[in-house]
Amino acid sequence: MSRIHIIGTGGTIASTGGSDGATPSLSTESIVELVPDLTENTEVSTDQISQRPGFDMDLATLAAVAEQLPAADSVDGIIITHGTDTMAESAYALDLTLAHDAPPVVFTGAQRRPEEVSSDAPANLRDAVRAVTQLSRGVFLAFNGELHAARDVVKAHTSALETFTSPEVGPVASITRSGVRWNHEPGTADTPLGTETLDTDATVPIITSGLGVDGTQIEQVLEHADGIVIAGTGLGNVTAQLGEAISDALEKIPVVVASRCHTGATEPVYGTAGGGATLANRGVVFADALPPWKARIALLLALEAGVNPESVIA
Repeated sequence: MSRIHIIGTGGTIASTGGSDGATPSLSTESIVELVPDLTENTEVSTDQISQRPGFDMDLATLAAVAEQLPAADSVDGIIITHGTDTMAESAYALDLTLAHDAPPVVFTGAQRRPEEVSSDAPANLRDAVRAVTQLSRGVFLAFNGELHAARDVVKAHTSALETFTSPEVGPVASITRSGVRWNHEPGTADTPLGTETLDTDATVPIITSGLGVDGTQIEQVLEHADGIVIAGTGLGNVTAQLGEAISDALEKIPVVVASRCHTGATEPVYGTAGGGATLANRGVVFADALPPWKARIALLLALEAGVNPESVIA
């Protein structure tokens, strides 16, 4: 029998409706009971770390999860149930910090509460268990019959069951009734930073470039920020005024530039004050294909670990 440990953190998969709106309230044990035959061939243990909606998850809670992860000699895999809004970020943060000898981890959750008609909670939990038993290490996300690598996956739709996608590279596997069908080799972080880096109080705001955006936002946050992530346009460009403000900020703190675009990687090509080539020459770190919110996670953890953020993003 496979030994699976399931950790609950809240989210829609644990939520029930009410007059004041849906809130996480179901225990991890109650979530396991959504799949009556789950324990027939699987030895399941559970833990409850929090009851937080995905949109209110934080690194302190994720650090508490990391502290409770069992060792590889006691379980074959770990499932973390989590709200979908920030699930991809939590998975990525844990992938950057989880030790090589830790058991494989699969995040899952739901877009529809267990009490709703056609809830996806039971199927997603079953798929997560099927997937984690086929993995040797790393952090992944199982949802809607697909398994995604933590680095690549993003939430792409507000409410659709097929909300998670991995732009350009696709899911690492499809999860069928009979098992897991692999599409490509699962990738994971090569050099973990250590889970202690999750317990950080660094401040890293995200500032978005767009039509007519000036440098005011950078000026407002510079005194208190430990780093800044820019959601640039296209390949990672910004307005001229924002570019000048970034140049001033670089004298004090690191700046990472990602793109507002849903797919594609950043690349320093253009000149002028806000062009990517100019920013690169001034010392900006480019986020490759990471979306701004994952670039923020990378920068936060790099700051806590005292390493170059470029080495984390690479």
